[in-house]
Amino acid sequence: MAAGLNDYINEKFDITSKDIRTYSPLTLAYIGDAVYDLVVRSVLVNRGNTAVNNLHKRASAIVKAPSQAAIVASIMDDLTDEEKDIYRRGRNSKPHTKAKNASTIEYLEATGLEAVVGFLYLKGDMDRALNLIKLGLERNSLEL
Repeated sequence: MAAGLNDYINEKFDITSKDIRTYSPLTLAYIGDAVYDLVVRSVLVNRGNTAVNNLHKRASAIVKAPSQAAIVASIMDDLTDEEKDIYRRGRNSKPHTKAKNASTIEYLEATGLEAVVGFLYLKGDMDRALNLIKLGLERNSLEL
């Protein structure tokens, strides 16, 4: 398997890999949020040149907490036991912020999804992360 982006970054910045199972769920969600956002933005941009305002509106509809909560609910049965554990840890964490336009439950469920995406990214399993994101988008009829 080819090295993932995280491995490449670690190599370029001379960082020794850590055991990601020891990372806090909020740390996993922190990087997972960025990875999820990058995936959504990449798909939108790669589908063709569009006005940035339109790109932002379409991306915002997908990356908001209620959409992420719906996505994770629709793929829960597809998660491995390890991924479910990471999700639960993320969902049950105590974030210090709250989403502006989401319920507390939606925000926590979105945090759980982001933790799973972050875990898979750091693990170097972007294929799995992308498959889960794509599956969740399709099951919720969320168009990119």
